[in-house]
Amino acid sequence: MSLFDLSGKVAVVTGSTKGIGKAIAERMAEQGARVVISSRNQDLCDDVATSIVSKGGHAVGISCNINHKEQLESLVEETNSVFGDIDVLVCNAALNPYFGPSQEIPDQAFDKVMHANIGSVHRLCQLVIPNMKKLGGGSVVIISSIGGLKGSASLGAYAISKAADMQMARNLAVEWGPDNIRVNCIAPGLVKTDFARALWEDPKIYEATVANYPLRRIGEPDEIAGAAVFLASGAGSFTTGQTLVIDGGGTIAS
Repeated sequence: MSLFDLSGKVAVVTGSTKGIGKAIAERMAEQGARVVISSRNQDLCDDVATSIVSKGGHAVGISCNINHKEQLESLVEETNSVFGDIDVLVCNAALNPYFGPSQEIPDQAFDKVMHANIGSVHRLCQLVIPNMKKLGGGSVVIISSIGGLKGSASLGAYAISKAADMQMARNLAVEWGPDNIRVNCIAPGLVKTDFARALWEDPKIYEATVANYPLRRIGEPDEIAGAAVFLASGAGSFTTGQTLVIDGGGTIAS
C-alpha cells in the first residue's frame, strides 16, 4: 500500500470548486478518497464532483456558505448521510474583502474576515473532530498563508486571521493528539488562483514578489495539493501541530 493511499477515507474540502481547494479534492480522489466538494454554489460543486466521477473517482457536491453555522452543520450531516463518517477535513475556504492599510478597514470587513477565516474553521472542527475520535483518528488540514508569518501593509486583517489559523492547529493538535487526531496547516506563498489574482495579475506586484522568491516564480494549485495529501495520509502520520510553508522559498529569502 502506498504511503499516500487514502482508499476508503471520506474527505471534506471547503472552497473546492476552484484553485487550491479543487486541486486538493482532485488529488485526494486520485488516492482513493471519497471527496465532498463544497462551496456556496451548488452547480459549481456538482460540476467538479461530476468531473472527478468521470475519471473514476468518488465525489459529491454539497453547497455550504461557511459564514453560517447551520450550513456548516448541514454540510457535516449530509456528508455523513452520503459517504459516512469524516476522516479528513480540509478547511480551505476563506475570504478577503479588503486590500489596504489596517487603519482604514471598515469594521464590517474586519469582522467578516475574522468570522469566516477563523470562526468557520473553529466551528467545523467542533462539528467534525469529536466523531474522528470515535473512528480512532483523523486528519485536519487548514489552509493558511505565509501572510500569517509576516507583517503586511495591505493585507493586515487577512494576515492576522491566517496567523490565528496556525495557532488553532497547534492548540487542536495538543488537545486531540492523544486520540490520534492530527491537525496541521499549510501556508502557501503566492499561488496562481482567482483568490490571489490582485497579487499576481499586476505586473509590478508580481515582479516585486517573485524577485524575492529563490525559484523566481509563483506556485500552482497542484503544488499545494500534494502537501495536503501527505498530511491526510499515512505518510504524515507523525506530523501534527505544524505549519508547512510552500512558497518557493520566499519567506527564507526576503
